[in-house]
Amino acid sequence: MPEISLFGWMHTGIAILAVLTGSYTLARYKVIRIEQLAGRIYLIFTVLAAASALGIYKHGGFGIAHGLAVLTLLAVLVGVIAEKTSLFGSLSRPIQAGLYSATFLFHMIPAITESLLRLPTDSPVVTALNDPLLQGFHLAFLVIYLVGLRLQIVWLRNVTIERG
Repeated sequence: MPEISLFGWMHTGIAILAVLTGSYTLARYKVIRIEQLAGRIYLIFTVLAAASALGIYKHGGFGIAHGLAVLTLLAVLVGVIAEKTSLFGSLSRPIQAGLYSATFLFHMIPAITESLLRLPTDSPVVTALNDPLLQGFHLAFLVIYLVGLRLQIVWLRNVTIERG
């Protein structure tokens, strides 16, 4: 079993619940919205996971994962503002979709990184953050995010046209 604190296990459990709920929400509704029960649950677990990540210092001081946690909290905050107000005008829905989906990307980067650095416990798949395999996963997740965001924007445009 990988060396991990009780706090780390709680953080991991919350993050896994967020990823599962986010996957369901995206598959079912195509976009994450706070007005959906599943979307609200996803965002709550995401905020809890990001906040708890700020208390984990396995690799020393403030690191990349902490930066992603801060970006996640900012993305949720601005996403809620975009969803609940008209501050961004006609761009509100694409901004909200892009930011909430970015939080999913921000879950996946540390998830794959920690998994490949820790497992299997006797001989981890990767041993450094600059490993080409790990960087390939990060690039793949970024490409999936960008393709998914494009599909969401097209879907949102079509829904707007149908309602209009």
